[in-house]
Amino acid sequence: MKRFNAIILMIFLTSISYGQSSIETDKSYIKNLIIESFDKIWSEMNSKSIDNYYTKDFLLLENGEVWNNDSISTYLDNAVLKKPIPKRVNEIEFIKVKVLNGMAWVTYKNQASFSFDNKIFRKAHWLESATIILTEKGWKLEMLHSTPAKNE
Repeated sequence: MKRFNAIILMIFLTSISYGQSSIETDKSYIKNLIIESFDKIWSEMNSKSIDNYYTKDFLLLENGEVWNNDSISTYLDNAVLKKPIPKRVNEIEFIKVKVLNGMAWVTYKNQASFSFDNKIFRKAHWLESATIILTEKGWKLEMLHSTPAKNE
């Protein structure tokens, strides 16, 4: 009986550690998703990348406006026509990442610096939250809420 209890305990502890490892892996992937989405979509101004990071019904809430994939795509496509295009560098500081049952929410501070010829002409700061869901194609952003923050 003692041997049976030991085996059950080992299986239980293994499943707990696997579950924690899986959640940590998801958290790491989700952090990378946030970082890459800003780099590929907003820094590169690449509307073609939207489908890689956002769900079909994605919403961006920013400065009292509601944006969707179409309005973001239109904005980016028009922005690349204006020359010169500034270089955008993002710095993201994660506050919290929570994962549960194929859903996640994330809070973070986002800072971007904009430059021409390596001379920064503008810095912007936001406090942001996002919801992310696990789809057939992996984790994708479903909603992002962005609030301008004071420059630090």
